[in-house]
Amino acid sequence: MDALTSTLALLRLEGIGPGLYWQLVERFGSAEAVLQLSPQQLPRKLPDRANAQLAEFQRFSLDSELGQWALAERQRCAEECIYLLHREDDNYPALLKQIDRPPPLLYVTGDPEALSLPQVAVIGARRASRAGLDNAEAFSADLAAAGFAITSGLALGVDAAAHKGALRSEGKTVAVLGTGVDRIYPVRNAVLAEQIVAGGGAIVSEMPLGTAPEAGNFPRRNRVISGLSLGTLLVEAAVRSGSLITARLALEQNREVFAIPGSIHNPMARGCHHMIKHGAQLVETSADIVTQLGGLLSGMAEQPSLFDYPATPTQALPPDQRSLIAALGGDLRSIEQLAQDTGGDTGDLMANLLHLELEGLVEQLPGGYQLTGNGAKTLSGLVE
Repeated sequence: MDALTSTLALLRLEGIGPGLYWQLVERFGSAEAVLQLSPQQLPRKLPDRANAQLAEFQRFSLDSELGQWALAERQRCAEECIYLLHREDDNYPALLKQIDRPPPLLYVTGDPEALSLPQVAVIGARRASRAGLDNAEAFSADLAAAGFAITSGLALGVDAAAHKGALRSEGKTVAVLGTGVDRIYPVRNAVLAEQIVAGGGAIVSEMPLGTAPEAGNFPRRNRVISGLSLGTLLVEAAVRSGSLITARLALEQNREVFAIPGSIHNPMARGCHHMIKHGAQLVETSADIVTQLGGLLSGMAEQPSLFDYPATPTQALPPDQRSLIAALGGDLRSIEQLAQDTGGDTGDLMANLLHLELEGLVEQLPGGYQLTGNGAKTLSGLVE
């Protein structure tokens, strides 16, 4: 029996999680060796059902329940064009193999070679601000244009924006799931998943086919995101969030961590500020990341950047709207503060804010208004 089938069978044994799997394999040498042990030889007592499964396997081998499940899983992967990568395979991503106790198996749809490209993970809040989404897409587009694959978790918000940014630059992107690769989650991003595969990227998971989106799966997913990547960029995150866990995992894996600073009044910036205090590098442009990682594969200065796209011409805006953009600056401002700064009528102020919001230059957040990415570019035109 080969290593792949043995590993599938061992992971299917009831009561065997990733931690116990690695304890057993490190102690006894291989999954196949573990499957030949008696229950008394195991360092931990397994459920009665697991003991029965193990005894049946030792008696009937591939004709047992475990053996038949492993063969069926392999057959289904073959039929659905899903690659199964064992950690001992040559095409298992080398960077992921370096982390402590990496996933024993990876399920991959799309191009498995995408997993071995130099990658930058781009992560952040599901309910990110418009400015956060703009930053995620723009940074990802620039990094993809510089030759990096963009890795994220296919979630709503920053993750989806990161994947879209990479695709917009005709770069490759990798989506790591906390479900089986045959169960795209969230369903709303199913079309995006298809675009990732069509663009030469990959969908990857360590979970068996059919695995549902259970909460306990996502910390494992986050560990793979950071483990595949040379560096991790935190765009927006609350202090208590899965994105911050991913960033901490990246630091533990001795990978670079980058964070985009934000307004001190924006709750979604606090996670970034927390990580900057604890070792993440503050970045203002994608070039900061490229320089640090040394991954400049082709002259980035010559690459078109989403940051370089023309902003709304300042002369096209009425003077009171230009004044309002200047008053917003780079911070979150309340209606009262804006009224005081601009000296305008509250009714006119609300009308101008609505117009700027419809133009995509301003967004409303709890506590006030702030500029979007396009609004910030328009502000820079005012300053110049």
